[in-house]
Amino acid sequence: MPQEYKMREALKMAIQAKKNLMDFYNEAADMTDNPKAKSVFTRLAQEVRDNAGKFFKHYKWDDLGTFEEFMAKPPTADSAMLHELKKALDKNVHERKAREIAMKEELDMEKNFSLAASHIVDPSVKAIFMDVAKDTRNHYEIIESEYAHTMAMVHETDIDTYVRE
Repeated sequence: MPQEYKMREALKMAIQAKKNLMDFYNEAADMTDNPKAKSVFTRLAQEVRDNAGKFFKHYKWDDLGTFEEFMAKPPTADSAMLHELKKALDKNVHERKAREIAMKEELDMEKNFSLAASHIVDPSVKAIFMDVAKDTRNHYEIIESEYAHTMAMVHETDIDTYVRE
């Protein structure tokens, strides 16, 4: 069923979704004592924050404050991601589990924004939702590649070693 999102609503939803994901990664980094997993989560939080900035620069209204103010706000209390995180993680989470959780969250976000985009009428608003989905897919693929490498799977940079002519 088509939905009529306005540009303001679309950007606000994209920014909030990215902030929620950043908060998720920051919380995950805080919850683990494993240095490698902490490093993965911290880097992912920074990448998602940078991604949110791309959408924020198009947000011309002042109800969110500045980008820095908005991103510094405490996490949303009812964030489903953070509730799931608390169930999935403990102090001993390892790098592999960190990447598995990250891949799941990235796929969920991509799916949600792609589905929303398929129901949007306004082409410019639809484009924002598709951009969020695309950026999230790219982020997922980076995490997946790193995951394969850390799991000693064939990594795309090693493909020439394993492919016979």
